[in-house]
Amino acid sequence: MPYVTSLVDEQYQSLEYAWVGSNDSSTTIVFLHEGLGSVSSWGRFPARLCDTLHVRGLVYSRYGYGCSSERLSGTVLKPNYLQEEAESVLPGLLNTLGVGSCFLFGHSDGATIALLAATYQPERYQGLIVLAPHIFVEDVTVKGVREARQAYETGGLRSRIERHHVNVDTVFYAWNDIWLSVAFRDWNIEEQMRQIRCPVLAIQGADDEYATMEQMRGMRRQMPELTVLEIPECGHWPHRDVASLVIEATKAFCQRLEGICRR
Repeated sequence: MPYVTSLVDEQYQSLEYAWVGSNDSSTTIVFLHEGLGSVSSWGRFPARLCDTLHVRGLVYSRYGYGCSSERLSGTVLKPNYLQEEAESVLPGLLNTLGVGSCFLFGHSDGATIALLAATYQPERYQGLIVLAPHIFVEDVTVKGVREARQAYETGGLRSRIERHHVNVDTVFYAWNDIWLSVAFRDWNIEEQMRQIRCPVLAIQGADDEYATMEQMRGMRRQMPELTVLEIPECGHWPHRDVASLVIEATKAFCQRLEGICRR
């Protein structure tokens, strides 16, 4: 079943979003996409996960992504762009759509936004499932982002992602430029993680092109109760490469929390 896309006004923005899963469920999982993602780039994964858990899912494209309002060409992201999304845009969207307490499922940039959101409104989020999150910038991250630029300009990356965005060049360079900037090199939110109060499942591919397991170790230093799943021979996209494993891990995580999904 294809996604049904709608738009919601959020201040000066229109944000693309779609509902998946069970309309009868009182539990909602909100999906937060990666740095080059959108509603459509998730594919069928959100629907598969929500159908398995018998819950409702909300998928949306951040400002500038997918079919949401475009950024002006040449827009430069600020070093705190992830914090702004987590503190302002996400809760604003949830309030507009009438979504109260919920779960967050984020990948890469979206995983970081999920973590940050739970530090700003600890009481709002019942649990987090974060895939390949970043809490600081590593050398391998910069290397991966630099290689992505080469793949975009001389390889096939642009053709693979352009169908997911109204303005793919603005999306790519806004993301790529900030991660390669000197101003962003010292970005670090590790200590902020200690403010998270809800349960967290963190999933990391052992062969991630953009991060090492030090991201997980940094999170565990601040969250001793963190649940970590390291997946061998897996890169930056566990929900694509080993979707069934991620779904089963998420289901097991949720079933440990009372009232989350049907057993």
